Amino acid sequence: MGALVQNREELASEQDVAAATPANEQTPRSARAWIVGIGAAVVIPVLLLVVIELALRLFNVGYSTELTQPCTVHGQPANCYNLFFPAPFFPPGVIKAPQVFAVPAAKPAGTYRIFVLGESAAMGDPDPAYSFSRYLEVMLAQRFPERKFEVYNTGSVAINSHVGVLIAKGLANLQPDLVILYSGNNEVVGPYGPGTALTSSGMSLPVVRSSIFLRSTRLGQLLTTVGKQKQQWGGMEMFLDKQVPASSPLMAYVYSNFDANLRDTITASKRAGAQVIVSTVAANLKDCAPFASQHRPGLSKNELQIWTALVDEGSRLETAGNYDHALVLYREASKIDDQYAELEFRVARSLSKLGDNPQAALHYSRARDLDTLRFRADSRINEINRRADRVGAEVVDADAIFAQNSPNGMTGSDLVYEHVHMTPAGNYLLAREMFRKVASQISGQSVSEAEVPSQTESERGLAFTGYDRYRITNEMLQRLERPPFATQLNHAEQELRLALALQAPVESPDDSVAEYRSAIAQRPNDRILHYNFGLFLFNFDRDAAAQELVLSQPWDGFPVFAPDGTRLQ
Repeated sequence: MGALVQNREELASEQDVAAATPANEQTPRSARAWIVGIGAAVVIPVLLLVVIELALRLFNVGYSTELTQPCTVHGQPANCYNLFFPAPFFPPGVIKAPQVFAVPAAKPAGTYRIFVLGESAAMGDPDPAYSFSRYLEVMLAQRFPERKFEVYNTGSVAINSHVGVLIAKGLANLQPDLVILYSGNNEVVGPYGPGTALTSSGMSLPVVRSSIFLRSTRLGQLLTTVGKQKQQWGGMEMFLDKQVPASSPLMAYVYSNFDANLRDTITASKRAGAQVIVSTVAANLKDCAPFASQHRPGLSKNELQIWTALVDEGSRLETAGNYDHALVLYREASKIDDQYAELEFRVARSLSKLGDNPQAALHYSRARDLDTLRFRADSRINEINRRADRVGAEVVDADAIFAQNSPNGMTGSDLVYEHVHMTPAGNYLLAREMFRKVASQISGQSVSEAEVPSQTESERGLAFTGYDRYRITNEMLQRLERPPFATQLNHAEQELRLALALQAPVESPDDSVAEYRSAIAQRPNDRILHYNFGLFLFNFDRDAAAQELVLSQPWDGFPVFAPDGTRLQ
């Protein structure tokens, strides 16, 4: 009983002390306890994740997603493209890579390094051997034989500005002198775009960048691949059910993200010590009908019937060559629904036939902007590119330059094969503008027309043979036989144009060999020349082909295969 009384007295004493203690002295103690508890709840899981990440790296689980990794070229240290760099942006089995490159770790004195960033059009698809960057490289070597130029093309199929900004950051230790950006075609269909088939379509930039960071970690790689089946690349057909109309509220995110990524790409490039050139993106407007169209929301059944009747009758009149009356009906239909991309293309085509080219150009542009399969950079994307001078970049307006060098001011298939991939004439035209910029920087004065190497001179340096022209044209014709090209309004015209080009006489194999040997004599270390020459020789002299293909090895230890799958090295 005495102990119980003593305990009660002690408890009462403690309560008296607590009551006498000011509130502002009690609160910090409870607040500290609360902060410690919250901190523990956050810090401990973070530390656990860090430990797991370090353990996975220690046991070589997963892979690095840095842009380059150490390697050797002819026994010398170099930084080589990391084939796993694009993994955070693509599903398992669908990783797309550029033409691999290796940059010497030691930059020779007097060397001028150029890096090209962008998508498949920048890469030079359908054959990167004849991209605008390759034309530029040859033109600079011809104009400044005393200087050494290194041109690296990091362009790749299906990427967009979310990838480009990381490429720019990865160039920091590669000592770039110039970075050229030619991008904007894949902002909707590329990774994290609203019309993508590659990743989630989350559009908030902080969410996108957090996702990219997590997918770049070893733990993130493990979590995103477990239980997932590998996919296969299906080309543009993968996106057929990913239509995004111009009126979609998600397009605001597209433009905002592209603007932010472009600014960050320029900033990262300049921090690496490089000058930056940003180009607008040229697209085939005149000879590439929209891939898909959607009617405006809220169109009634009766309005749709009237609209369809007007367009059908207008189409009949247009086919008959009665463009005036066809245009009247098309414009009446536009009053009911002016959001249908294919109708805009029909209006543009009729105006062009009537000789009103300025108005036709406006409607061709609008048809591209309304296309709901958004494989071409639209007007807003190009306007963002044009404003790059506000953040310290020079601007080349390829969109305007292509129009100025096209019949009637409308870019067509003479400069762009199908929708965005440039013909030899288009690649040379863009390279010529880039050459003027670079040559002026190097020489300190403007470049005269006589100082610009011609397309013929440049293509001799590239060994762009008649055989290669035939091969590429045939590949483009085969592409047009598949969706979404096969369902375009002017599909038959596109096919006919390429089929006629295939009728041109092809030079003899001996002439092709002579062209390759001449180009290689001028540029003996050009691995792409050796690669294409090896592919050409494979059907004639397999031993000689193997020798050339081995010389095309980008870095020591890189596997080299013959066209039949035989490993050569």
